Amino acid sequence: MNLIDKKICIVYTHHKLGDLIWQLPYIKAISEHHDIKVDLILREKTQAKNILKDLKHIENINYNNFRKGIYYWVDVWKLIKIYKRNNYSHVYILDKVNKPALAAKILGIKNIIGPGIGNQKKYLTTNITLSDNDWKLSYSEQSQKLLELHDIKLNNQYPQIEVNIKRFNENNSDLLINGKKIAFGVDSFEDYKMWYEEDFIKLADRLYEKKLFDYIYLICGPDKSYIAKKIIETSKKNYFIDCSQKDLTGVITAIKNSSFFVGNNSGPLNLASALGVKSFGLIANDAISELKYSKIQFITPEGYKDNTWIRDRQNMKTLTSEKVFNTLIKKLDKNVPVIIT
Repeated sequence: MNLIDKKICIVYTHHKLGDLIWQLPYIKAISEHHDIKVDLILREKTQAKNILKDLKHIENINYNNFRKGIYYWVDVWKLIKIYKRNNYSHVYILDKVNKPALAAKILGIKNIIGPGIGNQKKYLTTNITLSDNDWKLSYSEQSQKLLELHDIKLNNQYPQIEVNIKRFNENNSDLLINGKKIAFGVDSFEDYKMWYEEDFIKLADRLYEKKLFDYIYLICGPDKSYIAKKIIETSKKNYFIDCSQKDLTGVITAIKNSSFFVGNNSGPLNLASALGVKSFGLIANDAISELKYSKIQFITPEGYKDNTWIRDRQNMKTLTSEKVFNTLIKKLDKNVPVIIT
């Protein structure tokens, strides 16, 4: 097939920002394999049009809701319209959802590639698929195996996001204050992964004594704004900056203007690492092995066992502020950039 005849679409249906970030190396590998920019179809909740706009291997980003029930066929029809409008030669699906494969099959797209787990298999145009047991693999491992089966070389397993920071700074000038800044990621999609507010306050006090910052950006979503509010009101310190009402462009501005990021296992932690900011993840209740293709440095409590899921936030108290502080001091060296705006 001539390059002019190729047009590649990659579909990923998960709604969490962190999950999307983990797929970025595989999206780039598919683009490099075909030597062409690719289009993406993603959930709007990922805000991908904001964060992936500057990636050179991505051409267009389309949104689809991927709903169930009575909206199933509405979303299938929307996919068909996107496929038809762009005349794709290849559709890659990076999860086991049927809908994108079914829409491509109805339209007669010649190359429909996906993991093929469960019913999705019957809509694909290839017999090269994962086994039904592979659903036990992490999402990243499933995508990695899919690429291996199709002889697509993966040059870099670490997620990377390049952004034109000037574009973000211009829209969030209120965050560009003078002084040394760091960022705390204080929420998570799952509450049991969240370190306690009082521990973030204790950590801030110790880091301030070491003169490691002048201000701390508190990163959390608007639905968890009460966390940032509690930290600010309880601490009675004026060095916290509440970013809970900022959109993703504001979050990126805060993170990119920080010397380092400390936070819960969440989308902002993965985002900070992908943006090239030194990142420390606070883990007590979930598995760090699932994040192995990452430059995140993990801080865990004494006696922590990997691959053990504890869905009780109370267990996050086993990770003490003293342990986090001592680990940070040990790992923060002269190579950590001090960003002053």
